[in-house]
Formats: sequence, structure tokens, C-alpha cells
Amino acid sequence: MDFRVTMPAYILTHMPKSYLIRGKYKELGKELEYLKTTRRKEIAEKLEYAKSLGDLSENAEYHEARENQASTEKRILEVEEILKYAQFVEKHHSETVEIGSVVVVKKTGGKDEKKYQIVGSEESDTATGKISYLSPLGSALMGKKEGDKVSFQSPVSEVQYTIIEIE
Repeated sequence: MDFRVTMPAYILTHMPKSYLIRGKYKELGKELEYLKTTRRKEIAEKLEYAKSLGDLSENAEYHEARENQASTEKRILEVEEILKYAQFVEKHHSETVEIGSVVVVKKTGGKDEKKYQIVGSEESDTATGKISYLSPLGSALMGKKEGDKVSFQSPVSEVQYTIIEIE
């Protein structure tokens, strides 16, 4: 008897995609390995120690270890999900902005140009010029061409940029 669960086509076509560069995929793989081996072992040891102290109802060390265990297991599931649905993105040149594109923009009324790489949400890091395609600026840039103006609503006001170059 076959007990495999099959997913409806709708669910399979609407699974969340994780856009990653290969380096980030490897980094997440290492994190997952660490969490499943080293971190789980550390938490198990802390739980055993806390249990040895006696009364668990008022044992702060036990409750802290259980919280660490829960957050670690949650992160393991998150990373597994990200890796399961990962799609690789390479830096490349295109006529339009897409995930992986490097875009030079200039804020309307501003003097300086800024360079951003459009990445998946797991890799976004504005300090290094990587913005998520889901961020307000990232989503405004998607599908646009050099010379296009894009705008989005910031918490303070509407912000407008001009696309100077797509590398």
C-alpha cells in the first residue's frame, strides 16, 4: 500500500521561491549542518544539566534551554524550506531590471548615484548594496529599463529614482 502524500498542482506551482546566489546557498547549508549537529547537541546537554538541578517548574535554566531548542528547531525548518525551493541567481546584464541585476540609480533631487544588486529576501543587506526584490525600491525597479523613473511610498513621503544604468 502506498501512503505517499501528493500535493495538488496549485500548491506545487505556488510554493515560495528562494532566490540565492550559490555562495549564500552554501552558507545556509553550513548553517543547517551546524544547527542539526553542534547546536542540537549543545542544547541537549544544557537540558540534561538543567534537569539534574531538580524542580523544572521554577528552573530558569531549563526554560531557557527549551526556548533555545524551540528557536533552533524553527530556524532549521526555515533554512530547510529556503534550500528546498532555492533558485540560483547570477549577476548578469539585461535590458530590464530582474533578480541578479546590478542597478545604478539616482534619487530625484539628489547628487549621488547609488549602486544596488537586486537579490532574494534572504540575502538583502543594504550596507553592502544588496536589496531585496520585495523591498519597496526593489519591487519598484523590477522590469524597468535604463532611463525609467520609479517611485515608491516611504514612511515619510514618496521617493523617486531614475535608473542610470543596468550593469
